[in-house]
Amino acid sequence: MRLVVQRVRSARVTVGERITGEIGPGLLVLLGIERGDSLGDVAWLSAKLAKLRIFHDEAGMMNRSLLDLGLDALVVSQFTLIADCSRGTRPSFGEAARPDEAIPLYEAFVAQLATALNRPVATGEFGADMQVTLVNDGPVTLVLDAPRRS
Repeated sequence: MRLVVQRVRSARVTVGERITGEIGPGLLVLLGIERGDSLGDVAWLSAKLAKLRIFHDEAGMMNRSLLDLGLDALVVSQFTLIADCSRGTRPSFGEAARPDEAIPLYEAFVAQLATALNRPVATGEFGADMQVTLVNDGPVTLVLDAPRRS
């Protein structure tokens, strides 16, 4: 499981003309799910994300989290994060989880993050052709991977 986390001043996801999720200051989270990912990965990443200290404190240091500041998160599924580009020029998506495996994990991630933050989490629409608009803050962009299974 992989997250690309962007600190934003605002972000919005639309499907066609319909806004599916929108936030002000907070984190835009792109979520990629691999075959074999588990609810343990969901729990670890959602807890880590809620407490990730990437917002400035009074001294200008990155010492505050979503949870500390009561900020919002927008989670967007993105299977292309799992692409293997090591051979040739066409990405392989063979390790991306199929929808029957990925959808329950995506929904569990959103639910566990909402619980950790004590607030609703905005979302995109799984499997849809989405347009994501954001205003980066910093910019600050991080990649978080679930711990590797042995």
